[in-house]
Amino acid sequence: MAEFDDKVYIVTGATSGMGKAVATMLGLEGASIVINGRNEEKGRQELKRMENQGINCVWEGGDVGTDEVNKRLVESALANFGKIDGVVANAGTLGLGALTEVGPDIWHDTINVNLQAVYYVARHVLPVMQKQGKGNLLVNASIAAFKSFPNHPAYCAAKAGAVALVKQIAADYGKYGIRANAMCPGPVDTPLIWDSAKAFPDPSKAVENAGMSTAIGRLGLPDDIASLALFLLSDQSSWITGTAVTIDGGTIFR
Repeated sequence: MAEFDDKVYIVTGATSGMGKAVATMLGLEGASIVINGRNEEKGRQELKRMENQGINCVWEGGDVGTDEVNKRLVESALANFGKIDGVVANAGTLGLGALTEVGPDIWHDTINVNLQAVYYVARHVLPVMQKQGKGNLLVNASIAAFKSFPNHPAYCAAKAGAVALVKQIAADYGKYGIRANAMCPGPVDTPLIWDSAKAFPDPSKAVENAGMSTAIGRLGLPDDIASLALFLLSDQSSWITGTAVTIDGGTIFR
């Protein structure tokens, strides 16, 4: 997709899994990337890996569950690349435990990373996109926005909220040439699914069953999600906004 040449994107949660795949695929298509994550060591490793692949990128570490970090991400993109074509709000955390067992700290951290972070980054990037007359906000949500899972109350609530917020942003900012959409993956083979499986008595069996329960009979791959991300960020999807696209191998209807 030559259209990504000279484009600039912020990708949060980019040190592993789906965020890593999205950032890499965008970079290989010619985009410049600001990558983010909580782990400084992993972030520096990813920066080096991407640079070795010829990708133009910078690392800005920090917890996107805080407003300050999101402000810094936007400032970094502008300082290093001069514009922002899109943001992929991918960072996520699970906050496992039954509702009566999840303490306020875990609850708030889960809501902050999965939902508040979308508000924070949008708050800072939307004015930039308004001035540009265009922009694209893509949120990596989850089928957990529509389907409950054992011991995932904070995660499910946050992802449902993120989908609703995406729709509101699309409605309010479409007149400025800004699109906002959500991806809603099902079971994808990332470190997060193995963390999620800890909520089940037999984690390995839970992951195996998750793949077998899809209509296609396998777990998704990070590149499956990255391919959808590139489509939703591209001009090929220029009339798609305010949409939550399910990408789950046929899990949600089974």
